[in-house]
This record gives sequence, structure tokens and C-alpha cells, in this order.
Amino acid sequence: MISDVVPADVFKLAMRRLAAGVTIITTCHDGERCGLTATAVCSLSADPPQLLVCVNRSSRAHDVIKRGANLCVNLLARRHKALAGHFAGRKTGDERFRGGKWTTLKTNAPVLDDALASFDCVVRETVESSTHTIFIGNVVDVRLRAEGHPLLYAGGSYAGLQVIADRRKRAAVTAVVRRPAKRRRSKRA
Repeated sequence: MISDVVPADVFKLAMRRLAAGVTIITTCHDGERCGLTATAVCSLSADPPQLLVCVNRSSRAHDVIKRGANLCVNLLARRHKALAGHFAGRKTGDERFRGGKWTTLKTNAPVLDDALASFDCVVRETVESSTHTIFIGNVVDVRLRAEGHPLLYAGGSYAGLQVIADRRKRAAVTAVVRRPAKRRRSKRA
């Protein structure tokens, strides 16, 4: 068994190359609303509908999710870039919810009214690993909104699909690729 792991800074640098959809994870327990910006979210199962959400245990929302056993995954559009910043730490507590219009569905977790989609979940299972807890949520309600362009996170910043494509194109143009010159075959007489 291999026990060595790569250094955290190398791992983080490599993970910055993975484009991911940006979400705001919200919860409410005993009247306390909390939320955070997250990209570590994925579909786990379609039958029953379940999502997997990874939350750092140092996040204030972590303990509220755990106590309340509910969460809502709000998929953000490009127009939500500033709101993603608020929930990523620029604002605190209930101040984060002053941006956007918030409602609720079945679990009472806050739902961003104009999110591309919102998945209202009851936490079914938790798995603790290193610095994070993996919350597995049964999706008990979904709200879909008009189509829009998803907000992505890649290379350490928020972007849309076109911005990421443009960055890659610029990087490819500026990269210098040197190939060895082909050898000419000499003609034999």
C-alpha cells in the first residue's frame, strides 16, 4: 500500500485546472440561516434522487447542516458572481442573505429564487474524512428556473464557459512548442 501523498499545494494547483459548477449550499435550523459557496457537489443517484455535498468542518454552516439535517443546493448563473463572493466569505451570517431573493421549499433551507436549479435535501448520511464532511442528501424537492449560463470556477476565479474557452485559446497561442526538425533523407545514387 502506498502511504505517501502529494503536498497540499501541488494538489491544490492541479485541482485549479478542474472547472466546476458553482453552488451556494444553504441550511436553516432553529431559525439560524447559514450558507457557503461550494463546488464539491455531485449527483450520487437518480433513484432515489441523491446529491453528495462536501463541506469543510471549519465552516460555520457545517454544524448547522449537521444539527438541522437539511440543506439546499442552489446552482448559480453567471449573474450570481457577486453573491458567490458574499457566501465565500466576503459577508458573514445573515448579511449573506441580503443579496438575492430567498424563499423555502419543504425543508425550510433557503432557496435562491432565481437560481438555475435548487435541490432541497434531507441529509440521509454523513461521512467524515480529513477536514471535510460528506453530506449525502435525499432530494425531496426541486425548483427549476429559466435557462441561463452557469457560473463556473476554474483557475482560481469565477467564469463562464466562453471565458474559460478564451483563456485556453490565449494560453495555447502563447505557448511555444518546439519540435525537433525532421531529418532529411539523403538520396542514394
